[in-house]
Amino acid sequence: MRSPLDEQQRHVVPIVLGGVLIISAYALIGALQIIVWNPMAAVPGMSLQEIKTAMSSVNEPLVETPVYAWALAGPVLALTVGTFSIVKFPDLPWTITRYFLILIMLGTPTYYFVSFSPGMSLADAFSTTGGDHSPWSRILYGMSFLALILLLLTLRKKDQKHGKATQPLP
Repeated sequence: MRSPLDEQQRHVVPIVLGGVLIISAYALIGALQIIVWNPMAAVPGMSLQEIKTAMSSVNEPLVETPVYAWALAGPVLALTVGTFSIVKFPDLPWTITRYFLILIMLGTPTYYFVSFSPGMSLADAFSTTGGDHSPWSRILYGMSFLALILLLLTLRKKDQKHGKATQPLP
């Protein structure tokens, strides 16, 4: 049986799959950090349900819907970029790689944005700081920083398009 993808498209599929998997892992770690790990680290000795109940009782609920939306947005965006790249730009593997590195880099500012309200609710409910109490967010920061370094390293890589090398970025 013949594959619906041509040879160029098959060559960029591993890049797309890797990007989608990394971004999905980022989203999962980020959501767990915000909703589970950080509250439990901030208030040791209480179960997650006890923490949520205590937060709600002082009108500082742990609102999870924006976190779920954020965690879903990353993989959906990655799938969209990946599908579009396979169809429209299969001859630009370095460009596709850069797209995914940029998405991973954007994880840190968006994580900060989506974690701000739950962190402040936690801080107000338990008279603590609103920052990360659990060390797991460092994985996210590290992934975004590594993506930045890799992006900078790939800027000089040339894509082969229609037999000619495209110009590298200045």
